[in-house]
Amino acid sequence: MPKKKKVEGADLRRVAFADGTPRAQRRNRSGAEGRPAMRTVALDLGGRRIDFCEVSNGVVIERGSVRSLRELRRILGPNTPPAQVAFEACREGWHVASQVEQWGHTPVMVDTTRVKQLGIGQHGRKTDRIDAETLAVGLAAGRIPQAHILSPARQELRLQLSVRRMLVETRAQYVTAIRGLVRARGSRVSSCRTSAFEGKLSQAGLDERTRLLIAPLREPLAVLEQRLGEVDLKLEQLCRDQPEITRLMTAPGVGLIVAAAFVSVIDEARRFRKAHELESYLGLVPREDTTGGRRRIGAISKAGNTYLRALLVESAWCLLRSKGEDPLRRWVRQVTHRRGQRIAVVALARRLAGILWAMWRDESVYDAERVGRMSAMGLTRQAVRVEFEAEALRRAAEKLAWRKRIGRRAALTQTKA
Repeated sequence: MPKKKKVEGADLRRVAFADGTPRAQRRNRSGAEGRPAMRTVALDLGGRRIDFCEVSNGVVIERGSVRSLRELRRILGPNTPPAQVAFEACREGWHVASQVEQWGHTPVMVDTTRVKQLGIGQHGRKTDRIDAETLAVGLAAGRIPQAHILSPARQELRLQLSVRRMLVETRAQYVTAIRGLVRARGSRVSSCRTSAFEGKLSQAGLDERTRLLIAPLREPLAVLEQRLGEVDLKLEQLCRDQPEITRLMTAPGVGLIVAAAFVSVIDEARRFRKAHELESYLGLVPREDTTGGRRRIGAISKAGNTYLRALLVESAWCLLRSKGEDPLRRWVRQVTHRRGQRIAVVALARRLAGILWAMWRDESVYDAERVGRMSAMGLTRQAVRVEFEAEALRRAAEKLAWRKRIGRRAALTQTKA
């Protein structure tokens, strides 16, 4: 029999894959007209390792895991073709974004609150390897819900606020523990601000046994006070270079910490189109479950930054308890009369967030007269709505009365018959 001719350039040898994983193919190094093609890479950042996955045309061309970010230089180093690199927002997310950008690539931080829409965790299968591939495929398809990456100045401000928050919470724990131990010995420390606790403790006239008991806690408490003062000084220096923080402090109930936290979380006022978007971003709007023609409005969603939301609520409480005649205080008193104090405070926190955003957007200071006009407009609309509802209820009552009269007439007619 004649021998079959070998087709030149054809290679029909079968390759066996032990684990069924696609083999690494040759990357498409150039796009249309010879320009470098934008690669698609995703990272799953873990505490002990980083899983990476690169896809092209929906097919995995390379995957693996490394122990540190430095070991990714082989596929994402400065001399590699440009790539979009997706990773979930996490503690080291800002550092990873900065490093990836230094290497010449485009970082894409993924909003972790919406990753389930990409298919992560479906069918009860969730591993770092699968998550990296899912992120890469979603990035290639343009379905990544992106999270905002803070500017370097805002990142530094945010980190300093985190340090201060931890010091304040630790100080409060020490003060609470010391108060409890003093009460256990039959003595008391008069109520005061946490910052003035050391002075009140010295004036409490404690016996020797009690002083020896709380001595191990008083020493670190003094150190905490000193470190807290140093952090406050650093925050003041950072805020001095950001004039928008000074403008936000002109609002009632808003001090340095609240203004700095607001700026560090929002970063750019222009990334929100209107105040309601910002309020939703901070979790200060009600949950809604509307389906089948039925609408249910619940409590606030509590999404977004927990610390900033708590600070805004605290500012609202301070404003409500103040003795001034600010338009916001008059407005919240009206809401308190209708809905109760707790709901009114959350409503004030939501409105205060919108006012701060508008001040930042317009580069203006707090204008009580303008806020008063807006409050008056809101109260007028509320009064009109209440009057409209009262008129509608009156008409409904008249219909019921008419039906009762018709019913009585019909009953009298039947009785006579």
